[in-house]
Amino acid sequence: MWRKFALTALFAASFAGGAQAEVDKVRMSMQFGLPYLPMIVIQAQQLIENNAKAAGLGDVATDWTQRAGPAADLDALLAGQADFIGPGIPTLATLWDKTAGTPQEARALIAMQSMPYVLVTRNPNVKTIADFTDKDKIALPAVKLTGHAIALEMEAAKIWGADHYDKLDSITITRSHADAAAAVMSGQSEINSHFASAPFYYYELATPGIHQVLKSYDALGARHTNGVLIATKKFHDANPKICGAVVAAFEQADAFIKAYPREAAQIYLTATRDKNSLDALEKMVADPDVDYTTTPVSVMKIVDFLYKVGRIKKRPDSWKDMFFPEAYGLNGS
Repeated sequence: MWRKFALTALFAASFAGGAQAEVDKVRMSMQFGLPYLPMIVIQAQQLIENNAKAAGLGDVATDWTQRAGPAADLDALLAGQADFIGPGIPTLATLWDKTAGTPQEARALIAMQSMPYVLVTRNPNVKTIADFTDKDKIALPAVKLTGHAIALEMEAAKIWGADHYDKLDSITITRSHADAAAAVMSGQSEINSHFASAPFYYYELATPGIHQVLKSYDALGARHTNGVLIATKKFHDANPKICGAVVAAFEQADAFIKAYPREAAQIYLTATRDKNSLDALEKMVADPDVDYTTTPVSVMKIVDFLYKVGRIKKRPDSWKDMFFPEAYGLNGS
């Protein structure tokens, strides 16, 4: 059973005036799946608490909450119910576009990992996305908003031209990864395809009759960041030591996952009660396609596309415009 995830009172700190001590409770929000393995390790090993204490902040509590999808994450941040959320680049770009220069400005502190999305289908006639018809349904965590949706649009633009990037949007449907995977694997739903994150595409591809159509790395022509850790500027600026403790926690979790993938897989199994074997999860964690890192990768590829199709109005000059200074020393793109 999940313990609640949390990283610091966002709007409490945001709107408080004058000098004050940093918060003593941090509220962290996460979604489902292996993209959130660093958070799961951080929670299990109490890395935020340990780093906060090392920074002289005393006993800082963390409160962890799990939410389904980027919309719920975003609502929690803007409503002051979460201090840090971990959605994808499109959510970051949209939020930055709407809040930059305002009292509610939000940016990313760090990246959380590089990891592909994989589009699978049980339709034997679909070999590429050009084979989809209006009889197919592709499940995504959020239509038009997530990296999954953007990768599909980027591939569509390659095939049908830039003016038809949204050709397949009409057959996409919003579902959580768990619900989408269950629908596709059951063979009893109108949803016959799923642009999935790990570990769900592993489950689906292990099911007879389901095959891969597209990997997001191929759509972008490069590896890309899957998720980023977002906070408001007011919270960040009011809590520099907390933010430093959070960055350190992610760096330690990433190092642990890379050095001990089997142990990290066991932590995931214990936290999620996943039905996979430890051997299977270990292979997923150590997949060469996956890099648990704080360095943002191919951010501008996604942002440039969002700007070209009018999804965002402002184009950042650099990925750094959407991040806090803690990330500036990283070799990002």
